[in-house]
Amino acid sequence: MSLSHSDNEQEKDFGAEFRELLESSFAYLPPRRGEIRNAIILQIAPREIIVDMGVKQDGIVPSTDLERLDPEFRKSLEVGAEVPVYVMNPRDQDDNLIVSINMGLQQYDWQKARKLLETEEVVSVVVTGHNRGGILVRWNRLEGFIPSSHLVSSSYSHDQRDAWNELLGKELVVKVIEVDQDRRRLIFSEREAQKEWRAQQKARLLAELKEGDVVQGTVTGLRDFGAFVNLGGADGLIHVSELAWHRVDHPRDVLKVGDVIDVYVLNLDRNSNRIALSRKRLLNDPWDDAQQQYHEGQLVEGVVTNVVDFGAFIALDNGLEGLLHLSEMGDGSLKEPYSYVKKGDRLSLRISHLEPEKRRVGFTQRWGMDVEATPETDGESAPVESPVDVDSAEPQEETPVDAVESPEEMPPAEAEDDEPEA
Repeated sequence: MSLSHSDNEQEKDFGAEFRELLESSFAYLPPRRGEIRNAIILQIAPREIIVDMGVKQDGIVPSTDLERLDPEFRKSLEVGAEVPVYVMNPRDQDDNLIVSINMGLQQYDWQKARKLLETEEVVSVVVTGHNRGGILVRWNRLEGFIPSSHLVSSSYSHDQRDAWNELLGKELVVKVIEVDQDRRRLIFSEREAQKEWRAQQKARLLAELKEGDVVQGTVTGLRDFGAFVNLGGADGLIHVSELAWHRVDHPRDVLKVGDVIDVYVLNLDRNSNRIALSRKRLLNDPWDDAQQQYHEGQLVEGVVTNVVDFGAFIALDNGLEGLLHLSEMGDGSLKEPYSYVKKGDRLSLRISHLEPEKRRVGFTQRWGMDVEATPETDGESAPVESPVDVDSAEPQEETPVDAVESPEEMPPAEAEDDEPEA
């Protein structure tokens, strides 16, 4: 029995429809828990939203999920709008497909978090709580965590819980250091963010500052080689030789942490991001008017700035510094100076010789012992020459400014408890 032409055509059509149905059945992928798909809003009800996900069953966004949405964003939703949805339950007890718009939107935040991890940009987070390990925070629609070791705003103490409670609701500037969406793990670091912020601030300052500028800053740390001064987000260094015109044994002798001072921008090294500052350039050079203010034989008072084997260095009130040689101390019979004077002592003495052109001044306590006349009795001065060249006696060693590291690059100094955090 042969088939007619019309029967052949029907058989071909049936075969094509069957193949199309078979192919579509293979192409169809049912929604799976944890999957994120784009959906079209079909209906908005007070307690739920119905969405078309392109599958055999419409998805339901429950009221519990809608309550988690930002109120302004929720008001902006309308029928026909496309939204990302997260499959929470492909089939609940009533055979409903339950999805979440809030968790779908979080996908964008996870993508952005991964981008921030790559770019190392800093962001702001809000503290929402804490646990034994650190601080809980919210960033956009995601929950994150700052380990205590990466927290700067609050350090370890016996009142740690109370200190962390004070951070609730506050914004912290942080940096993303770990992103694991599968484990819903988002880790931030406030410490790393501060390092990044300081680097950005220093780059900005280096771009804005010019050598010779006078700016105001706050002393943030003291070390043997100098003082660090914060200029508004970045630190510059005043080398110990630039603190004052007189000899400074340690920066603590003239400054303390927290002092607000004016500084002179001495040098800008944009390659190494270092800023060299000076304090003494803004102070009057005592040698400029030394000839007019002082004369040999004049009675003066000064403070001992350093004691050495051959004598003591004395600084007058205006910063002029010179040497009181061992042979000019007391009656001149001393064998060593350490039992006679100490650093910080204030002494009354006379100027034995004054050489402003060489920036030298010598002092004596023996005036009148070896000479019969004094400036007060006959108007003639009889200078007592110091056998030691003041300038070459004990030159102050200078550490090159470009060889000094910034406070965040330096190990903590044992001598100071109030230095900036490394």
